Amino acid sequence: MKSFGEIIRQAREEKKLILRQVGAELDIDQAIISKFERGERKPTKEQVQKFADFYNLEIDKLLIAWLSDKVIYDLENETLAEEAIKVAEQRIKYQRIIKSNSNE
Repeated sequence: MKSFGEIIRQAREEKKLILRQVGAELDIDQAIISKFERGERKPTKEQVQKFADFYNLEIDKLLIAWLSDKVIYDLENETLAEEAIKVAEQRIKYQRIIKSNSNE
């Protein structure tokens, strides 16, 4: 699975665009876009949406890459990372059930 940066770099290269062109279209500094592509900086959710719209990428796919990058960044050096992710997944499912039941 590709990272957010890999996805947007590939999309830019396929369209044969330079960073300056993308930056001008999205109103994001080209140096920041370069850092996004290299994984040195994380975009906001709003910026992720801008990239999806500009490159005509599936927003869900791009959001999943962005979210997974955030998780990896926070947990990559933790020895209990995988177990923590499993627990978090269970808690998310539980919270959705609780919210669903309260909306009925």
